[in-house]
Amino acid sequence: MEGLLNKYTNVMKGWQFRWFVMDTESGMLEYFEKEEHKKQRPRGYVHLSGAVISPSDEDSQTFSVSAANGEIYRLKGINTKERQLWIDRLRTAAEFHTNHMTSGGQPSVRRESRSSSLLKTIITDAAPTKRKPDTASHDVQLKAHKAPAPRPHTLDPFREVKEYISEANDYAVHLVEKIDSLPVTEEPIGGLDKDLLLLKATSTATLNSLEQCLKMLQHQQGSAPYDWHDSFTSHRQISGSIDDQSSRNGSFSSMTSAPGPIIFPEERPEGPINHEDEEEDDKGYTEEDLGGVEEHKTIILHLLSQLKLGMDLTKVVLPTFILERRSLLEMFADCMAHPDMFLKIPDLPDPESRMLAVIEWYLTSFHAARQGSVAKKPYNPIIGETFHCSWRVPKRMQNQSNNSQNESSVDGVQLSASAEEEVQLVYCAEQVSHHPPISAFYFECPEKQVYMNASIYTKSRFYGMSIGANLIGKVSMTLLEHGEEYVFGMPSAYARSILTVPWAEMGDKISITCAKTGYTAAVTFHTKPFYGGKVHRVSAELKKENSGDVICRVQGEWNNQMEFSFADGSKKVIDVKDIPIRKKRVRPMKLQGDFESRRLWQHVTNALKVGDVNTASEHKKVLEERQREGERHRKETGTPFPSKFFHKLEDGWLFNTPLQKGDLQGTL
Repeated sequence: MEGLLNKYTNVMKGWQFRWFVMDTESGMLEYFEKEEHKKQRPRGYVHLSGAVISPSDEDSQTFSVSAANGEIYRLKGINTKERQLWIDRLRTAAEFHTNHMTSGGQPSVRRESRSSSLLKTIITDAAPTKRKPDTASHDVQLKAHKAPAPRPHTLDPFREVKEYISEANDYAVHLVEKIDSLPVTEEPIGGLDKDLLLLKATSTATLNSLEQCLKMLQHQQGSAPYDWHDSFTSHRQISGSIDDQSSRNGSFSSMTSAPGPIIFPEERPEGPINHEDEEEDDKGYTEEDLGGVEEHKTIILHLLSQLKLGMDLTKVVLPTFILERRSLLEMFADCMAHPDMFLKIPDLPDPESRMLAVIEWYLTSFHAARQGSVAKKPYNPIIGETFHCSWRVPKRMQNQSNNSQNESSVDGVQLSASAEEEVQLVYCAEQVSHHPPISAFYFECPEKQVYMNASIYTKSRFYGMSIGANLIGKVSMTLLEHGEEYVFGMPSAYARSILTVPWAEMGDKISITCAKTGYTAAVTFHTKPFYGGKVHRVSAELKKENSGDVICRVQGEWNNQMEFSFADGSKKVIDVKDIPIRKKRVRPMKLQGDFESRRLWQHVTNALKVGDVNTASEHKKVLEERQREGERHRKETGTPFPSKFFHKLEDGWLFNTPLQKGDLQGTL
């Protein structure tokens, strides 16, 4: 592919038209001053292996190519369509050559005169050369930053380059230590000074680029296999872990030892939960918005300086001010904000209507947990942490949901025959693993003969100006009376614009299947396109597997209105804002166990409520250090963690005593 693109040259010359040529076979992107100069030496070139191609926010034509060697091309297409065409082609080539090199394959180079000859020139120029002694140069005494002495050619042609990089790494480590030793808010310069953070990030990025270039050169010469992942995770000693930095920085959190003896979760077994003690939760599903992050921008810049694209954030300690003031275990319970929609599923007469009810409940189960406009992160549960709650749904609401009339008239007054009767739905969740972080949860309603079991592995990744959380695992809903099992997953969540006002969206393709009935639904959560488009769009399609007939299609927004279009031409609109939200019931704090979520995180929550981020960070650090100490203790003694309510089975976790058919008492 080749064509004319606008390239940002420098501040003085600005944008200049250049003729770009992408060779998909060799993976080279080259540019020339004019099209007729193609047979000459290119003005510049980058290899697309490991390159990141991303559209710009400034307009609909600009995009950038960030090469693995640190070089960045800012380019502009003629129009939006042209830009998207270049992005798609470049990304395809970059992905192919990155995977090719990661798997240890040799890069295919078509044009010896350009890429290979230039590479050989670079290697030749980098090799040590014999020079005549310069007496003047000996008069200069270098007291520091002395380069390693040249050595004759050995079996390792890159030995001298390695020594230069090693010495540069030592200086970078020393620089980082000096910056970290500065007081946080000292005048006129402190540890969170923007220029110092930029210097720290630049030095780290430069050394990473140098090492990546060296590895690529070694791979080209066949002297070493190229491991792309290793090159991205190198120089950890330069940046240090965010956890270590947090111990030195009061704006994040500081290391504190837990007062008194450390209590492990296994030392506090939980007895039967008495749901009669539960009270209707005074908390709703909305929380005060975080607002802008300008006051915390230096902290975020410091965080970003130590992250890499695609980096797994599982072990990263994020700033406390972005926390949601509740645990992830409690957040999973939000899917039952409309319990009456869930509990009506077993009462429906035929498989098709039950499958449609499952889809309706599923699509309306997300908005309650995400009513705020700003993205925030729940607490990462501690291993052994649990959360319990329940919902009580009047049977008359069930009757209304099923469009049944269970009323009698006395002297002209309509009375509900089951006004005082309630159906109870209970919830139990437990953090069953720390690394990887796995949360298991279980719902059951004995009266309706339905239960739902899930184990979810949360994997977060850094994508530049956004963070993505992939919820890996499956959810299984069982209708005992009908012998039906519905299996589905959970969509990934993304926090966008993390340097301004972060906002959340979901994006994924989910399937809902019932093996017994043969019904299957494909649900797509659409992320907002870069140019135009709506936020929070969702679409779904329900089919009968053996016939392939489409029974229903859904279009709309999961936090607003959704339109259900049926095969017979009829339509149905569901507005989630019109569906009543029922509050969960939770036991008072004094009746909760030491490792139940609200009691476990109470000090962090209370500090965040009054805006005391430092105190919240201190308490959060105590909990995390207790968890690490427990991990070390179990590792030293060789004992696995004894989960309370769930047990591992193959790739998932199952509730120990799931509801059995005919059991109207339940196990919770």
